[in-house]
Amino acid sequence: MKKIFVLLMVFTGLMSCNDDITDVNVDQKNPSEVPGEYTFTYGTKELFDQMVNTNTNLNPFRLLSQQWTEVQYTQEANYQFSDRDVMGNHWNRLYARALGNLNSSIITLEDLGVQVTAEGEATRQNQIAMAMTLKVYAFQVLVDTFGDIPFSEALDTENVTPVYDDAATIYSILLSQIDEALGKFDSANGIYGGDLIYSGDIAKWIKFANSLKLRMAIRLADVDPTISKSMAEAAITDGVMTSNDDNATITYESASPNTNPLWEDLVESGRDDYAPANTIVDIMNDLDDPRRTVYFTDLDGEYVGGEYGLVLDYGTVSHIGTLFLDPELPGVIMDYSEVEFLLAEAAARGYSTTSDASVHYENAIRASFDFWDLSDDADTYLLNADVAYNASNWKESIGTQKYLALYNRGFEAWSSWRALDYPQLNQAAGTPLPVPVRLVYPLDEPLVNGENYDQASSAIGGNEYDTKLFWDIN
Repeated sequence: MKKIFVLLMVFTGLMSCNDDITDVNVDQKNPSEVPGEYTFTYGTKELFDQMVNTNTNLNPFRLLSQQWTEVQYTQEANYQFSDRDVMGNHWNRLYARALGNLNSSIITLEDLGVQVTAEGEATRQNQIAMAMTLKVYAFQVLVDTFGDIPFSEALDTENVTPVYDDAATIYSILLSQIDEALGKFDSANGIYGGDLIYSGDIAKWIKFANSLKLRMAIRLADVDPTISKSMAEAAITDGVMTSNDDNATITYESASPNTNPLWEDLVESGRDDYAPANTIVDIMNDLDDPRRTVYFTDLDGEYVGGEYGLVLDYGTVSHIGTLFLDPELPGVIMDYSEVEFLLAEAAARGYSTTSDASVHYENAIRASFDFWDLSDDADTYLLNADVAYNASNWKESIGTQKYLALYNRGFEAWSSWRALDYPQLNQAAGTPLPVPVRLVYPLDEPLVNGENYDQASSAIGGNEYDTKLFWDIN
């Protein structure tokens, strides 16, 4: 609770309120609970911080996607996550900090129903729908990390041994929940406050929710093509992101505690722990990709990636681009480029979209170049024969370029690689193990929730790094 109130003080200047009902029937000298919009703000920031950071204790996904590698201490680059229980930290941050606060926000707002005037009801529903959308996002990340997870009982604070639910079933429920959220949004009305992403622009929230629905639908393409097609086409019809102005981002600040978490790990720490991996650098060198000037520093005019998983001499490889050292670098959890790649995949699979696959593919690449202020270089890049869309092997075309566009979004780059099997990732230098296709459950789960842990491990085919998720069947 102390953390919540500290954060409220920090973000007071960012919040705007309309139709404010938070002081109705509240004893101002003895407040009984945190208003729903405040816990929404806290849950939002916790979700972004977990997805954005690169702390070796919390977020290994830039390593799993082989976009970055470690320089001196290479355990995580060689898939040794147990010493720090990286899995448990990722799990706890999403469940306790993000989902716990988002769910609290919904409960508080729903309890206000009897106090809200007819004129304020649409505002309350908008606030609830925003929190529901981010809850769906967070649960999808957990499913895409582990497979079967606690879901139906997960947010019951009195239940310390929640059952694990089937991952495919969770996906189905999440799609229903995003539809429920979409049904609550009313762009003619505003919100109470606390929206760090779109500042109360409900039209953009609707695009974000539809884009998230499209992502989940495409994830199901190989295991449930009928539902996948139906849900994807519905999201497209209702309206997904159409420009970088629609990106789901938050703005960080220049001073702690609200800097971009990357700055904390890359600058404030005073350490040189990371370098671009040869996996991504070699691909971009082969394509003469202009985004290298942003993604990496050059070394005597060349871009040199560190061999993935190997102890490195920091002075002999390129470094992370200077843009990523900015404490105010926006955090991103979904963007227009990703959406256009999803549309390209939908079109390639024969779904009804607004253009053919090649057009969406090129739109996606242009969106990425535009995001990094390289728009003038896109035309020449698209003329490269090795970049041009290849309909006969669309998974390679989309998979490779989507991977490059998702630089700095390690989790989704890893997920895209698992779904499309492109690009080819390298064998880590320090281990014979293949690239993990999931994280194993937190180390304390067998102790604190043993029976349910055992059932889940058996249901998914073994709690191993090489156990594929239900949607990853190729």
